[in-house]
Amino acid sequence: MEIIKQLKITKEKTLPLFDLPESELIKTYAPGKWNVKQLLHHLADAETVLYDRIRRGIAKPKQVVWGFDQDVWCEKLSYNQLPLSLNKNVYTSVRAAIIHLAQNYYETAGHHQYVHNETGLRTVKDEFDKVALHNEHHLNQIVTALNQNYS
Repeated sequence: MEIIKQLKITKEKTLPLFDLPESELIKTYAPGKWNVKQLLHHLADAETVLYDRIRRGIAKPKQVVWGFDQDVWCEKLSYNQLPLSLNKNVYTSVRAAIIHLAQNYYETAGHHQYVHNETGLRTVKDEFDKVALHNEHHLNQIVTALNQNYS
């Protein structure tokens, strides 16, 4: 399945970034934007949120799920002080679980719907796709940051 391929590719591209030196982690892709370290923490946190939504959609369709304020999480969870190694482990294990669920439920339960409090009706398949696309989006920002002189 294409989704499995996308999930594996973005995982393989993302994992080495957690081990970058601090001099690289403080770079941003544009002035006033999140740095690489913050983006990586955000990816790990978003994985956990999306994983939860996928599981909820598979297990009990038609429920309401809630959005989260990513900027508040960045600030209140102190992304710049949080050890990146912790979220590398979270990202790794949650991505493995998402891949497992995609292999087993992307086709069979992908049509299950739920309501997101901000964006409305969504499907489990939408959420699996979002995991890969969201990761790819932030990978592009990280690559840009690493090639910029902002910090």
